[in-house]
Amino acid sequence: MREIKTVALIGLGAIGSFLASNLHGVLGENLRIVAGGARKERLERDGIVVNGVPFHFRVVAPEEETGYADLAIVITKITGLSQALQDMRRQIGPDTIIMSPLNGVESEERVAAVYGWDRVLYSLARVSVVMDGNQVSYNSSRASIEFGEKYNQEPSERVLAVKHLLESAGIRPVIQPDMEKALWMKFVCNVSENQVGAVLHIPFGAWNASEHANALRLMVAKEVIDIARKKGIDIDDDYAVRQLEQLKKVPYANKPSTLQDIEHGRKTEVEMFAGTVIRLGKETGVPTPLNEFLYHAVRVLEEKNEGII
Repeated sequence: MREIKTVALIGLGAIGSFLASNLHGVLGENLRIVAGGARKERLERDGIVVNGVPFHFRVVAPEEETGYADLAIVITKITGLSQALQDMRRQIGPDTIIMSPLNGVESEERVAAVYGWDRVLYSLARVSVVMDGNQVSYNSSRASIEFGEKYNQEPSERVLAVKHLLESAGIRPVIQPDMEKALWMKFVCNVSENQVGAVLHIPFGAWNASEHANALRLMVAKEVIDIARKKGIDIDDDYAVRQLEQLKKVPYANKPSTLQDIEHGRKTEVEMFAGTVIRLGKETGVPTPLNEFLYHAVRVLEEKNEGII
């Protein structure tokens, strides 16, 4: 069976830290974090602390010759994806598997445009992570990585290789029969929970505590579901309603990533959330007034952070 012995990861943010901290236990120095300049210096000096445990990973600059990795994980924000793909060129060879468990529904297409579909697996992360500086925390019992080929009735050799690696690292692997649908289902959640949570400044627990907050979540989610169905993705109308039960399992005070970005003065992923929904809505003929409102509302919050207003 194919075996993954070396992993290169770029993007040591919340999800990247979750992955790296678990993979380090089985890979050690064969886990390479790709970073350059001041970021490389900071990671080597300070490391990261995940669930109270300090980690200092092997950090390599993009220009270093290390040999190709068996698996490359690209987990930057979508705004940094193009640069990350360039920075990973010395890590990705003819047989390297590439996973990009970013938010959104278009990262795989962008990776494939550079490296080809023959290297790409679909993937997404199902984990609520809180990151403050180099301090990271998450609930391991609720964490999983969903991944696979586009369709997975019979898992391929490379899918099974990734599954074995994740299991060895203590990360719960989920091979979805239809990964394109899985990406869209997560996108429904991300667009509605992240943006409404950021604009209203509310944590995950608010969806169950307030019928009004939940009503807004559902209305925003419906715009995404309507677009998905226009594109042939079979997501039923009640999916977002059922998601409320899953949200009960997230710690009440955990905050959506967009709200964390706003609170820490970082640029958000609103272009990838509402921006994508608005663009795809126009392409498919689906009205998206709520996402248009949220797009501008989040932009205003960013402008406040930048001192523009």
